[in-house]
Amino acid sequence: MAITDKIYVKNHRQIASQLEASLPKGAFAGATLDLLFTGDGIAKLDSATRDRVLDFAEDFLDCDCDQNPYCGCPERKFARYLLELRAEGLGPNAIVDVMTDDYLVYAYTGDVRSFLDDSIRTMEAVETLADVDGHPEMADRARRAKRDLSG
Repeated sequence: MAITDKIYVKNHRQIASQLEASLPKGAFAGATLDLLFTGDGIAKLDSATRDRVLDFAEDFLDCDCDQNPYCGCPERKFARYLLELRAEGLGPNAIVDVMTDDYLVYAYTGDVRSFLDDSIRTMEAVETLADVDGHPEMADRARRAKRDLSG
């Protein structure tokens, strides 16, 4: 299961009440994206919530794909965001706090920890394969990325 399947809308009941509609908990669920980003959904939100939802849209949903926001770009951008927070030295608890402050979304700390661990294992595999295939530059990039993720 992708990490974005485990990202949830904070206060989703309150937001659903403002939208006067049922809202799934999943931040990347199709119904959530439809409710928030089509029609007059955003206009119904209070200003603080609206600002964070707009920040989320600008940072993750802005792409030129024909299938936007169902093209996979938002999920990839969000995963990159999490990895960048880790590279800045934040641990799983702090990452959850920052994503909640920035975008009104949250995840369970254990899910973030698992995602980061999986990312480290992926970098180890890339490093090994690059070494075996004779691509020292790629192996070095993977080694640096792994070190950034490991803290």
